[in-house]
Order: sequence, then C-alpha cells, then structure tokens
Amino acid sequence: MKKNNKKTSKYFKLSTIKSLHKWLSLLVFIQLFIWLGTGIFFNWMDHDKASGNHYRQAMVKQDIEHIRLLDPQAVLIASHLPASEINLVQRLGQPYYLLTHDKGLYKHFDSDFSLVDAYTGVTLEIDKTVASALARASYNGTAKVSTVLAVEPPIEDFLKEQNSLWQVNFSDELETSVYINASSGRLVGHSNEDKRFVDFFFMLHFMDYPLFGQDAVGGFNNWQISIFAILTLLFCLTGLIWTLELLIKGRYKFK
Repeated sequence: MKKNNKKTSKYFKLSTIKSLHKWLSLLVFIQLFIWLGTGIFFNWMDHDKASGNHYRQAMVKQDIEHIRLLDPQAVLIASHLPASEINLVQRLGQPYYLLTHDKGLYKHFDSDFSLVDAYTGVTLEIDKTVASALARASYNGTAKVSTVLAVEPPIEDFLKEQNSLWQVNFSDELETSVYINASSGRLVGHSNEDKRFVDFFFMLHFMDYPLFGQDAVGGFNNWQISIFAILTLLFCLTGLIWTLELLIKGRYKFK
C-alpha cells in the first residue's frame, strides 16, 4: 500500500511538472513572439520619424557682450538659495546664469535650477509665456501653439523624465508637443504621433506595461521583466526534469 502511495505521489509530481512546463512554454512563446515581432518592426521603421523631431530645429544663439556680464560670484551671493554650480547659458538668444540648487545624476533625474539674467541680475521665471516662446524657437513648422500645459511626472511622452515640465502643443498634422523644463528652461524634447506610435512597440518589447497601479518606466527596469525571467527559469528547470525522466525510462536511445 505504501509503495502504491509513493508511486501515486511520484506520478502526481511529474504530472504537475509536465503541466507547469506546458503552460510556461505558452507564456514564454507569446513574449518571445512579441520580442521577435517588435524587433523586426524596429529594423524596418523610419528612425527619423520615430525620433519625433520632424519639426525640430536648433535654437539660434547670439553673440554675448562679455563686458556687460555680471560677476558670477556676485550673482551667487545675491541668490536666496544655495547653489552648487553656476553656468552661463542662453535662453531665447539672451545670456543667463543657470544656478544649480539640486542636480540629479542624469538630465532626466529630479533637479532644481534657477535662471538669472547675466546682464541685469533679474531672475527669469519659466512661466507659460516663456515656455511657449522657447518651444516656438525650437520649432520650424508653420502651425500655431494650441495649448500650453504644466505637466508633472509620469509624463506619457517622456516616461523617464522626473522633473516638472511645460508641454507646448502645436496644431500641426503630427500633433507635435514640445517639452520645456520648468526650472531651467532646457528643451527636453519633441514628440509627435509618429514617436507615440513607436513608443507603443517599445512598451511591448520591454514589457513595460502599466499594470496594477504601477506606472510604466520607459525601459526594461521593471518588475514584469523580473517575473518573466523567473518564469523562464522555471520553464527551463521543468523541461530539464522532464528530459531526465525520459532519459531514465530509456526513451532516448543512442546508436
């Protein structure tokens, strides 16, 4: 009786492993098929369109009258907030000192800046009007600005971005949106319908699905990939156990 129970238990375990292997094979196949399909799409797509920069142009820079520039040290002293860096930049063709109050490792990391007119010492606030002018300076199309919106992360067109931005929308055929950093006035980038279409395939390729209240992260550093890796490992292990079982039973014969 005990021997029969052991055989039944062993059969149940092997049956469970086989069933698990079959279901895992379906899951792994579906995602591998998605990877293959999106990989082919990325090779065939028009990379210029995918960038979202169809109407993007370089911002015009003007000559700086260095004799008129304020002393950077005096600007730092006059600032009400401590700054770790001060750099001379241009916004709308005018020189400004960019004061760094908090800086992330990368540009898209959470940071805090302020802009001071390098000639007069007046602080520039990046409001709706300034953001619209900055966006317009980077846009070479003929369409007009339709809306200007203050947006907070997560930002659908730039999922990695962690800073507050201005979204300046143009009424062109591609529904172009230009994003401006709300504290530094830096051009974050352009987006349009072509880029959004490609971003959908990137979401599929990286398994970057916004599930169970979790936002997409704009890359492969997400919990879905980790879970899929564990399931793929289980798929390989159950397949190995099944293969060993067939080998022990003599199902494989070698000449």
